[in-house]
Order: sequence, then C-alpha cells, then structure tokens
Amino acid sequence: MEQRTAESGGAAVAAVGVGPVLEKFDGVSRIAVLRGGGLGDLMFAIPAMAALKAAYPTSTLTLLGTPVHQALLAAVESPVDEVCVLPYAEGVRPGTEDPADLEAFFTSMRERRFDLAVQLHGGGRYSNPFLLRLGARHTVGTRTPDAAGLERTVPYIYYQHEPLRALEVAGFAGAAPVDLEARLAPRVRGGQDMTAKDSSPMVVIHPGATDPRRRWPAEQFAELAAACAADGGRVAIVGDAGEQQLAEHIVALASSPAVQSVAGKLDMAGLVALLAGAAVVVGNDSGPRHLAQALGIPTVGIFWVGNVINAGALARTLHRIHMAWVTACPVCGIDVTQVGWTAPRCGHDESAVAAVQVQDVLEDVRSLLATTLGREAA
Repeated sequence: MEQRTAESGGAAVAAVGVGPVLEKFDGVSRIAVLRGGGLGDLMFAIPAMAALKAAYPTSTLTLLGTPVHQALLAAVESPVDEVCVLPYAEGVRPGTEDPADLEAFFTSMRERRFDLAVQLHGGGRYSNPFLLRLGARHTVGTRTPDAAGLERTVPYIYYQHEPLRALEVAGFAGAAPVDLEARLAPRVRGGQDMTAKDSSPMVVIHPGATDPRRRWPAEQFAELAAACAADGGRVAIVGDAGEQQLAEHIVALASSPAVQSVAGKLDMAGLVALLAGAAVVVGNDSGPRHLAQALGIPTVGIFWVGNVINAGALARTLHRIHMAWVTACPVCGIDVTQVGWTAPRCGHDESAVAAVQVQDVLEDVRSLLATTLGREAA
C-alpha cells in the first residue's frame, strides 16, 4: 500500500491505497464502470466499485457489463446501482457487432451525462476508445503503450493481481480502498434443497473454466468427489449448460449416491444460494470459485502458477491454493508465461494443472471442513 505518491494528472492526497490516491473530481453524481467478461472478471472489479461508491457516496454507479453480471447483481447486495448490458463490440464484448446497436448504446449513454467513466477492462486497446465514446466529463483507466489515453491512466502490465489493479485505477479516481477483495451477500437467504434436507456438510465442486488449460482433469475431480462422499459429505457438481456433460461424467466416475450434478439446472440466484450454503467450494481458477470466496465460503483453488499472480485469493486461513508450476506447453513446449499482450498462445488445450495431486487437495478440503464445522459448533 502506498501513501502520498505523486503522479501526473492529479495531485496525490493523504490516503492509503494500492498505488497513489489522487484528489477526487468535483461534482461527481453519475459514475460508469466498464468491465465485461464473466463472473470472475466481475469479482475482480467489485472492490474498486466499492471504493468508488465510498468516495462518492451520493453518486449512482452504473456497471457497463454483461448479462451474467446483470443476473448475479440482481441476486446479491453490491455497490452497483444498475447494470447496462454492453452491446457486442470488438475487444469489449465478443460477438457480431451491429453498428446500429452500438450507436444506439452510445447515444443512450451520452444522454446520461456521466461525470466519471472508469475503465477496468484490460489494457485499453479496445476499451479506452469505447470508454471515450461515452462522453463522460472525466475518464480514468489502465493503458498499454498502444492504447488511447484517458484523463488519468495507470500502466497496464499483465502480471498484476486483478482486484489490486482495479483498486489502483480507483485510486487514480480519488477512491481509497475499503476492501482488497470482493465481498457480497445474497439478497435472499437460504440454500437449495441439497443444503436444506441434510445436515451433513456439503462440498461444491466446479470443474469448468473458460480456458481448458486451467481445468483439472475430470478423473481427478471424480476421485476427490468420491473421497469427500466417503468421508460422509454431500457433493454437488455445478456448472453452466455447456459444462453439464463434464459434470455428469464426473458423477459417473465418482459412482456414489452422495455425488450429484446440478450443472445447467440453476439460475444465478440458485447458484448463489447453493454456494452460500456450502461448507467448502473446490474449483479451478473460475467464476464460481471467485464468487464463493466473495460470499465468504472457504475455497480450495487449483491454479496454474501464472494465474495465481493475477487471480489467487490473498489469504490462506479460509482459502487454499494448489499451484501447477508449468511454464511450457506440455505438447509443443512453447513458453506459456508470455501471455496477455506479449505473445499469442499455442493451439493446444491440454491441462496445465494436471500435476496437482488429489490427496493434497483432499487434505485441504478436510482441514477447511474441520475449521468450518468447529466454528459452527462454537
């Protein structure tokens, strides 16, 4: 944490932040935050949005996000006042662009007369020009050397913890941190039937990830699920509709009535309720694990080492991380540490985390279960 560090574009103030905290802008009542992507991407932005809301408490904070963000934020308490779904736009929201939809979106956003627009979506090559079209009085965000400039910019360097990166940007908008990681609460308390009908502890497993290289093999997830069931727990395999076949495969391999799949069967409120009722959540570097952490649920994460730098939980009391120290593609040998803006990735999708051992993950699940159950009994 830094204090009173000078930076061009605004004077530093006496506040502790991730990097400099610059002076606040005057007259800010409407804030727009740009952050596309999935659940995990939203979790990375939540602390920065909480900081902005605290710095400008009378403002309305609008997230320019995706349908999954809108669905989640309808199910939890958060610093976001409203979500406007982004149109399809290169580098911002993948899909087929429609010039008419884009122009209608920007016309609508300019009519809102945002006082401050904050870019938390990558290095700015595509997102900074997008942000500038909103017509906000002030703009703040990250920037690579080839990206358009904003009023205040933080250098974008790929290997930086994403929530802390976003907090550094918030600091440039005059907002000191109120928390270093996302914290959310369900709008409606109470879990799904799996949590309500049985008092035995429930382990939730999410075996998916956007990048297949981040996925622990199904056979290892199945071995873990079977062991948790043998310990007397219940296991719920979660995922979206595209992960339903993977989840069912794991259930079949585990071969236990205590292991069930709910993949593709839950809406966002149902997923939030299920995670909030879990004793422990196990997953790859993926949205449901990040969401469980934000809900205050103990987690065990299986990460490629590079992703730990960007997305790993900061604490270890309730959040355990198992790292695969892979630096080269297991098929072609290309250096996989040069990611982001520095090099294209190869076309191989083999797991980069297969070396993580089931027994090591299981020991952490058992440790966290003992901690959780002990805390409930106290």
